[in-house]
Amino acid sequence: MKLISWNVNGLRAAVKKGFNEYFERENADIFCVQETKLQEGQIEMEFTREYYQYWNYALKKGYSGTAVFTKVRPLTVRYGLEEDHEDEGRILTLEYESFYLVNVYTPNAKRDLTRLPYRLEWEDRFRAYLMQLDTLKPVIVCGDLNVAHQEIDLKNARSNIGNSGFTDEERGKMTTLLESGWIDTFRYFYPEQGDSYSWWSYMANVRAKNIGWRIDYFLASEILAPKLKDAQIHHSVLGSDHCPVILEMEDV
Repeated sequence: MKLISWNVNGLRAAVKKGFNEYFERENADIFCVQETKLQEGQIEMEFTREYYQYWNYALKKGYSGTAVFTKVRPLTVRYGLEEDHEDEGRILTLEYESFYLVNVYTPNAKRDLTRLPYRLEWEDRFRAYLMQLDTLKPVIVCGDLNVAHQEIDLKNARSNIGNSGFTDEERGKMTTLLESGWIDTFRYFYPEQGDSYSWWSYMANVRAKNIGWRIDYFLASEILAPKLKDAQIHHSVLGSDHCPVILEMEDV
């Protein structure tokens, strides 16, 4: 089973930059996107293979939003945390026979950290939600979690301490989540691999110099460890300020 997650930073823009070609080439079983930045009816996604499509739109136009394209029809689909249809379209949960898939676009604390209190409260609710799901079936979580967990996960760690996405509070919430029974699948396979990033600023030459952050993840319930085969970051794929991240595993 092959799963892909990609913050496309505007799906319509990404389609013009090769999204469909990458999608077709990779032939994922489940393909999740974040920051679709569109409303219902603003795009028609057609592929050579059959995929069921699920969308969670933000009420605010041109903002946030998530989508999942899946070859296997899920048993159920939830929008938001449980039945909480949140205005920003940040979460899609697909229930399959033997696992849950949660596609998430975690709120950004903002450069001036004005949204940090909300972010931390949201993290607590999100972790509680995942823990509740995990009592029922194993869970795979993917998406833009908007945090570089360890110093190895960004190029200039020392100069970014305290900045949005690398505050002690945000990193602590990630630690708490992982210690609650979750695997950071990339670090599971590559615990010491540096210079492996999934997001780069649009500032000149930043991506060319690989001055980036790893803020896009696949997490998995610890019980799924024997099923994990590989995790990858497709850093050479353009079309967004993020690149796709991949999880390969045995069928669950």
